[in-house]
Amino acid sequence: MKPNHIMILGVGCILYKDEGFGVRVVEEMDKRFTFPDNVSLVDGGVLGMNLLGVISEADQLIVVDAIRNKCEPGSLYRLEGEAIPERIRAKNSLHQIDFLEALTLCRALDKVPETVIIGVEPEDIETVSIELSETTRSKIDPTIEMVLQELTRHGISWQKRSVDHVPRHSI
Repeated sequence: MKPNHIMILGVGCILYKDEGFGVRVVEEMDKRFTFPDNVSLVDGGVLGMNLLGVISEADQLIVVDAIRNKCEPGSLYRLEGEAIPERIRAKNSLHQIDFLEALTLCRALDKVPETVIIGVEPEDIETVSIELSETTRSKIDPTIEMVLQELTRHGISWQKRSVDHVPRHSI
């Protein structure tokens, strides 16, 4: 029996400070860890609806993103089930709305991955900069830990990479 495909998908625009948080987390995970063949790390950027084909391949989907929820910057979130559409709509971000539509269309394909969204409350998603704010950057390690806990929940193990690893790019 083929093992479930687990996808870790980082979304966001790296050109707007903390908006690129999800992509930066996936990049760090790729630098630091190796995963079994049934786990993929994907830089989804702001592809939104164009991710439909990619996410429909997953059995379990772990999305990492910046989530505006009007809380203290740096607050961490874990969303699943009915909480996902509500919180995504609260963000009012174009890539998030497209992402929600892509997830909804997966239902039409009868291929909806079990989805969890792990995110951080951004400090600044309007300033043009490829650098994360210090508040958000300090949440990369705790967010990686949350993603690793999700993998553990699915029975997935990983290994730390050597420090001289050159990361790969999924998309």
